[in-house]
Amino acid sequence: MHLFRLPHKKTGSIRLYGEDVYLRPAKLADFEAWRQLRAASRAFLTPWEPVWPLDDLSKPAFHRRILRQDRERAEDLAHGYLIFRAGDDELLGGVTLGNLRRGVAQCATLGYWMGEKHAGHGFMGKAVRALLRHVFVDMRLHRVEAACAPNNERSRRLLEKLGFHREGFARAYLLIDGAWQDHLLFAILESDFLREEPTYDAMSRQT
Repeated sequence: MHLFRLPHKKTGSIRLYGEDVYLRPAKLADFEAWRQLRAASRAFLTPWEPVWPLDDLSKPAFHRRILRQDRERAEDLAHGYLIFRAGDDELLGGVTLGNLRRGVAQCATLGYWMGEKHAGHGFMGKAVRALLRHVFVDMRLHRVEAACAPNNERSRRLLEKLGFHREGFARAYLLIDGAWQDHLLFAILESDFLREEPTYDAMSRQT
């Protein structure tokens, strides 16, 4: 049984707003924009991700992603979103709240990716901040964890800027780019986040 579980909302009705960005679950109509952005960013992303399946950028594979996304959301196991620029609805990247544990843990793991041409413009920080507001206020989680490779300076700086605390070092932690790689471990608590952003407004609500 899930403790503190909120009523399930239809995937199509979910949208989270941040500064200059908004987040929503992927849908089939996003395929071409997603495929183009991922293909153009492949060399940029693959050092930090699991090995891509041979058919990863195909429409059937994307359809399977959507089915898995919706199933995991319905079961409160993971909540995935695409990130869009508010001004023109351009797809920027994605963020996932995975490995969600309720009960006495009330914890989840953060993952994210950004298209190469959009990296370095502050979009990911704004997107994750919007997600964290939703996580700690609407979803009532207590803790969000994240990990990054020691040489991933961009990711480490992002987590530190968002208020994540470094908690440890895990040897051969994740199978990334075909090899087991060490990772730095980070986490942020509800109290850490709300201390920095005590005002909760309509930007963090689902519509």
